[in-house]
Amino acid sequence: MKRINLIGILFGFISICMLPAIAVPAQDTPQESPEEKVKSLEILYISRELDLTPEEAQKFWPVYKKYSEEVNVLIAERRKKSRELKTQPRTDKLANEALDKELGYEKRMLDIKTKYKEEFLKVLPAKKVSNLYRAEREFRSMMIRQLKERRENRALNGPQGKGNKHRP
Repeated sequence: MKRINLIGILFGFISICMLPAIAVPAQDTPQESPEEKVKSLEILYISRELDLTPEEAQKFWPVYKKYSEEVNVLIAERRKKSRELKTQPRTDKLANEALDKELGYEKRMLDIKTKYKEEFLKVLPAKKVSNLYRAEREFRSMMIRQLKERRENRALNGPQGKGNKHRP
């Protein structure tokens, strides 16, 4: 029941965050980017799933921040290389190189996760470290599922629901 409530809260929050911004005059604070909003939601989700004590949280979040930075650098590098490869003609040699690079990225990701598993175990019990990796996967799955639903809804309703305005 707790998980269902949490998922409902997350979906509600995501829905509110993704609504088009309403113009507010003289707003002093800058708006969060969509990436920052998703990161905030991820932190909220992981916090709730791990149920960290204040002492654990104080030690965990700096390590998690470094872990996230390393993972994000690798992902950005992978995307950049993937975009570069798409502009080149596909030959067997290039395809083979792309496969090798992809396996290299996967190995590097595994190396990062293995390295940080040890770091996380220094600050959290093994059960919570295991829950961390599970919570990350669940969060990504929820986000992907919600993005797919949004795309499907947009496809069904047309751009900004304009297709349904004149129905009797």
